[in-house]
Amino acid sequence: MREKDIERKLVDAVKRRGGICLKWVSPGFDGVPDRIVFLPGRHIGFVEVKAPGEVPRPLQVSRHRLLEKFGFHTHIIDGVEQIGGILDEIQST
Repeated sequence: MREKDIERKLVDAVKRRGGICLKWVSPGFDGVPDRIVFLPGRHIGFVEVKAPGEVPRPLQVSRHRLLEKFGFHTHIIDGVEQIGGILDEIQST
């Protein structure tokens, strides 16, 4: 399965939960997570989507660590079977 197919399923799953899943593009500040997830009840999460078996690039890892310093975890998805669990985790925070 391709990364964009996983990303599309993530967007659909977030919509089914009543949320929005915005594409994050930050000109001049590369390496940010692919998506920002907003779920009802003021729940927010950052998601990096990868093709199965792929891992974040070093710059992406650096950006994830930066977000962690501010108290935000970046979830990494490389398979559709992970989507439900990650959305449950975002909703529980």
